[in-house]
Amino acid sequence: MAVPETPKRIEEAKKQSKDEPQKAEQTFKDILSKGPGNSDASARDYENALMGLGQLYRDHKKIQELSDLVEHTRGELSSLPKAKTAKIVRNLLDLFHPLAGTTGIQISLTKSLITWSRQTSRSFLRQALETRLISLHLQQKEYYAALQLTSTLLKELKRLDDKLTLVEVQLLESRAYHALGNQPKARASLTSARTSAASVYTPPPLQAGLDMQSGMLHAEDGDFTTAHSYFVEALEGYAGQDAPKQATAALQYMLLCKIMDNANDEVQSLLASKHAQKFAGPQLEAMRAIANAHEHRSLAEYEAALSTWRTTLGADSFVRGHLKRLYDAMLEQNVVKVIEPFSRVEITHVAKMVGLDTLAVERKLSQMILDKKITGVLDQGEGCLIVFEEAGRDEGYDSALGTIEKLGGVVDVLFANQAALLE
Repeated sequence: MAVPETPKRIEEAKKQSKDEPQKAEQTFKDILSKGPGNSDASARDYENALMGLGQLYRDHKKIQELSDLVEHTRGELSSLPKAKTAKIVRNLLDLFHPLAGTTGIQISLTKSLITWSRQTSRSFLRQALETRLISLHLQQKEYYAALQLTSTLLKELKRLDDKLTLVEVQLLESRAYHALGNQPKARASLTSARTSAASVYTPPPLQAGLDMQSGMLHAEDGDFTTAHSYFVEALEGYAGQDAPKQATAALQYMLLCKIMDNANDEVQSLLASKHAQKFAGPQLEAMRAIANAHEHRSLAEYEAALSTWRTTLGADSFVRGHLKRLYDAMLEQNVVKVIEPFSRVEITHVAKMVGLDTLAVERKLSQMILDKKITGVLDQGEGCLIVFEEAGRDEGYDSALGTIEKLGGVVDVLFANQAALLE
C-alpha cells in the first residue's frame, strides 16, 4: 500500500532535481527500493519515481547511471501488467534521445531488453524493441545488421497482421536499402509500406516519414517536381507534430529540389515563407548560399559555400550526394560554354576560365568525352583539346539497310519456292 506522503516526496524531489540533484536522487532511490507494491497507487508512485530519477540522470547527462537504472529495474517491472511495463520501458528509452553520442549504449541496452522480453514471453514489447533497434542500427550506419533484423521481424509481423508496426518496419527497411544505394528494393519496400498503411490509421509522424522517403526516392530518379510535392506533405506533417529537426530537413530538401530544377525564383520565395522563418537556422542559410552560387553559375562561389558550410551540408548524405551532382552539372555547363567557340583549345585556358586546376579540368574533359557529351580527343602531348564537328546522320545508310533487308526477304521466298519444286 502506498504511503500517502509518497506523491509529495516525489514532487519535492522533482523540484530539487536541478539545484540539489544528490538529495533528489536519494529520495527517488528510497521510494524505488520499496518496489511497485500490489496496489494501483503504489505502482503509480513507483512509476513516477522511476521516471523522475531517469529524467534527473538525463538532465545531468549521467548516461551510465541512466543505463544501469533501466537494467536494474526491469526485474521489478516483471510484476506489473505487460502493457504498463511496455509503456515504462519505452518512456525510459526515450530519455536517451536528447543525449548525443549514446547510440552505442542504446543498442547494447536494447539488445539486453530484447533478451529479457523474450525470456518473460513479452512478444509485443520485444517487437517494439526490435523496431527501435533497427532504427538505432540505421543511425549507426549498420545497414546490414538492420536488414538482417528487419527480415525476421517482417515475417513475424505479417503472420500476426500487425499493420501499424509492419508499416514502420517496412519504412525502416526502405531507408536501409536507400542508404546502401539499392533503389529498386528501397522503392519496393516503400510500396509495401504504403499498401499496408492504406488499411490502417497511420499516425501523422509515421505518415510524414512515408512522404519524406517517397520524396527522397523520387529525387534519386531525377523527378524533383514530384519529390518537392512529397516534401511539402512531410513538412506539414512534421510541423504539426512539433518535430523541428525533421521539419527543417524537409524544408532543406524542398530547397534542394528547387535548386536542382533551376527554379531560382522559387528558392527565394521559399526562403521568405513562414516555415522558413519558423525553422530558420544553419541548414537554411547553407542552402541560401548554394542557391546564390548556382544562380550566378559561379564554381568559385559554390566551392566557397561548400567550404563555409561543410559541417552542415556534409552531415546529410542525401543533400551531400545531390550537391555533388549539382557541382558536376555546373562544371560541365561552364566547360561547354568555354570550348564552344573553338575547334582546338589549350587545357590551361579552359582551367583558367572555369577557375580550377589543370589536372581536374583534364580529368573532367576525359569523362565528358567518354560520356559523349563532347565530340573530340585530348592531345596530351600538346596539352590541348581537339573538338570535332558533330557529323549529321547520313540517311543513305538507313535506306541501304532497308533495301538489303527487303532483298533478303525476296531471296528467302525464292529459296523456299525452289526447295518446294525440288521435292
